[in-house]
Amino acid sequence: MTTFERDAKALELPWQFTGREDELELIRRSLTAGRHGIVVTGPAGSGKTRLVTEAVRGSDRTRAGGTPETRHLPFAAFAHLLPESVSLHRAVQLLSGVRLLVVDDAHLLDDASAALVHQLAVHGRTRLIVVAADGGPCPEAISRLWTGELLPRLALEPLPREDTEQLLAAGVGGTLEPLTLNRLHHLCRGDLRLLRELVDALREQGLLTRLLPDTEEWAWRGPVPVTATVRRRTAELLERPGPDERRTLERLAFAEPLSLHLDELDLRILENLEADGLIRIDDQADPGDQGTVRLAHPLHGPVLRAAAGRLRARRLARTPAQCAGALAAESAALIRRIEQADVRPLPTPVGEWLAQEGAPVPAGYAAVRARFSRLRGELREAAAWAREGLRDAWGDASCRTELALAAAQSGDAATARDAVAGCPEPAEPSAWLIAARGDVDGALAAIGEATDGMVQGYGDGSDRMAAGSDTAFALYDAVRLGAPEKVAERLPADGVFAQHAEALARGDGPALDRAAEALEERGFLLFAAEAYAQAVRAHRDPRAARTSRTRAVALARRCQGARTPALSGLVLGELTARQRQIVTLAAAGLSNRQIAEQLTLSIRTVGNHLYSAYARLGASDRGALPWLVELPDAQPA
Repeated sequence: MTTFERDAKALELPWQFTGREDELELIRRSLTAGRHGIVVTGPAGSGKTRLVTEAVRGSDRTRAGGTPETRHLPFAAFAHLLPESVSLHRAVQLLSGVRLLVVDDAHLLDDASAALVHQLAVHGRTRLIVVAADGGPCPEAISRLWTGELLPRLALEPLPREDTEQLLAAGVGGTLEPLTLNRLHHLCRGDLRLLRELVDALREQGLLTRLLPDTEEWAWRGPVPVTATVRRRTAELLERPGPDERRTLERLAFAEPLSLHLDELDLRILENLEADGLIRIDDQADPGDQGTVRLAHPLHGPVLRAAAGRLRARRLARTPAQCAGALAAESAALIRRIEQADVRPLPTPVGEWLAQEGAPVPAGYAAVRARFSRLRGELREAAAWAREGLRDAWGDASCRTELALAAAQSGDAATARDAVAGCPEPAEPSAWLIAARGDVDGALAAIGEATDGMVQGYGDGSDRMAAGSDTAFALYDAVRLGAPEKVAERLPADGVFAQHAEALARGDGPALDRAAEALEERGFLLFAAEAYAQAVRAHRDPRAARTSRTRAVALARRCQGARTPALSGLVLGELTARQRQIVTLAAAGLSNRQIAEQLTLSIRTVGNHLYSAYARLGASDRGALPWLVELPDAQPA
């Protein structure tokens, strides 16, 4: 096992700015002619200051900022810009000549400084970028900047998972495997400051291990480091005065979620904890079920477990063997949703806890988790769950099948072949292995052979229902590969798969868009991306085709490297020959300078061609290009 070695110099440097392209452009546009600036708000640690710094990089600007220690001192935020004694009127006059003023931590401004910022916005001669945190008190003069419509407000959402993955790859110097990435994303909830501190702690404590000997993919299993920021974020939790409340919280920390049916839970204590925002009650869909109790924040459990002490933790902790019933319930719920063709996210905390702690995950459960993730289009996550099941049961056919399917639909035929080598090869991976080599006709033939005999091997009752579900997905693969006429009549009538098949058979672009919307609503992100990609070719209206392409690319980017025939080579016919040439090279990873040298063009000309191509393709940047351009020898995106 290889552990991560800390590079002290690298830790001192800021991480590469990643994502937020739309927000970055919005801030820059707010500083153009005729506009007076913008207010940027968001939770603490969400990257507001870094975003603004990137947006104004290279600009002539003046900075000011509030601090908790100076909130009682008039004009403290502007002490470096104003005389020692100054009136509000005079302060406005002195700062009206500033072309661009960036005000950070505006929620911490003293009243005089807040009033000054407000008056500068009223006068409109100084462009303002005002940064303020959500979730706490804010001077009224600052909040009136957007409520009074003096300045537009940009409320930052948490960084999406895909951008978080890129950020962590740059910060770690390698790739984090999906279960580790999910865990960090869930723990931090968009708090990038906390994310940085946790990753630094994992590296310092040697908790990041290389997944495979010859790769730069890192995994984290085991407890959460209780860093200074983690303690600050959970201070209220650790300071609960009542012993009964503390015991309830500790019990949840070692065994959540707990059913409200349990007689040992005191409802009065739960009411107090819920009122203080420390727990939440999840309602259940089944009639008569009163729901379950969970800790409100994912950091609460790790902190309480760390503070319990070794002997108390040993007494309270559940063992993997005690999780069998909960795992069976989670697995059954996932299977039920798959049979209903509905793979929207479903809470599965017990299985995730086992994986996070590094405990063995039963192969049967891991295969179901892998299948659910794969159907959602989360291909790398599906592969990760399959590998969790194979750690202690390498010969398990279900896990090897899921690993092969996830790899094949990511364009990784070698891994897919290795996954099914040495065991009876199921028909479904065989078809996708053939498709991954570019032989779509061969893949369709394999699907036909498989589905013709699938139901014959089952009996009656639940087995027959399982056969129906498996057959429907196998038949639907033919639709995904572009041959709906072969299977449309055999798919369940009025289902979303049949809707897709019929639309594709008719070559009906609008109907394909509607099928894609229905698939996305049910959680089938990859299937929806493929339907939108097929709609691009079916639309007669170029504008509708561009819209479908944009949606296909946006969904494909969420599918963790999906590379299926439907997504490859989205229509490039609208581009000129030179644009297609440049876009293909950019998709292969060449920089503008390298493209310019190879084609004997100026860098500026290359940039202009790319800008025009992005506009026509509905793409925003290079990250979208692998799904727009056919690259036979390219690695999965």
